[in-house]
Amino acid sequence: MKRGYLLFVMVAWTVFQTYAQEWIVPVESGSVHSPFAFSDSTRKAGSNLFNLNCKSCHGEPGKNNAVKLIPSPPDPSSPQMQNNSDGMLFYKATQGRGTMPAFKNSLTSADVWRIISFIRSFNDNYVQEVAKRLLPGASLEQAKFLCTYNKEKEQIEVLVTSLKENVRLPVAGAEIKLYAKRYFGNLPIDEARITNNQGLALFNYHGNLPGDATGLVHLVVRPSDEAVFGEVKADTAMVIGVLTNRPPLNEQRALWNVVQKTPVWLLLTYILTVLVVWGFIFYVLYQLRILYKSGMETDHDK
Repeated sequence: MKRGYLLFVMVAWTVFQTYAQEWIVPVESGSVHSPFAFSDSTRKAGSNLFNLNCKSCHGEPGKNNAVKLIPSPPDPSSPQMQNNSDGMLFYKATQGRGTMPAFKNSLTSADVWRIISFIRSFNDNYVQEVAKRLLPGASLEQAKFLCTYNKEKEQIEVLVTSLKENVRLPVAGAEIKLYAKRYFGNLPIDEARITNNQGLALFNYHGNLPGDATGLVHLVVRPSDEAVFGEVKADTAMVIGVLTNRPPLNEQRALWNVVQKTPVWLLLTYILTVLVVWGFIFYVLYQLRILYKSGMETDHDK
């Protein structure tokens, strides 16, 4: 009993130490800025969103009445919260950790930025830096997406650029989605990412997708905000997948093929099944014939 209690204390202490550690945010994520300027309207919308999604744990700003959790949720007006960059707040809100839920699937990126605008209203020294977007007059219809794979960081880097006066410029603050082409649709790779000031969006990828016989994976890049970019997208292929040798459906002995090319085991299974079914039918008919003859002989004896 005593040993069990000590083991419980040790496990609880380990968990506490784990969550008490500093929350490290990737540099590229911490340097992201809001794609729009904060205003009274964004702060008002952020206040409503905060009350619905955050207040139950973080409490009312400035009241220090957060729920007693481990670690304790910081008060939005506290230095612990305000010392985070905008990108760090966005990353933590979308990714979550421990008792902090991830809102990436329940809130849009714009709503998370609205909540951050509300949080910043409690910091008199805060000066916002808005993501540098494309200058007026640039042709969004001519946006291009360039994909490269950083094997060391296990990331796919997507560079988004567009034309302005025949000069290709980076597009910052654009939300980008990355997919891998599959037989029956597209498979999302990581979550939607927002391009930084250099026009880069970084997607985590651990090289675990099946490719073709050479490891080739076909990718599709498209912006989330099609109202701004239109139907622009990019298809590209990269050798980043697991080597997979898939025979074509018309190859000799491929499954779901014509009879001459059906796998031998499938043919044998089919034939055996047919023989068993017909054998059972003949057995039932034979037994019925015996019963019939037995009945006829009984009537004759009478």
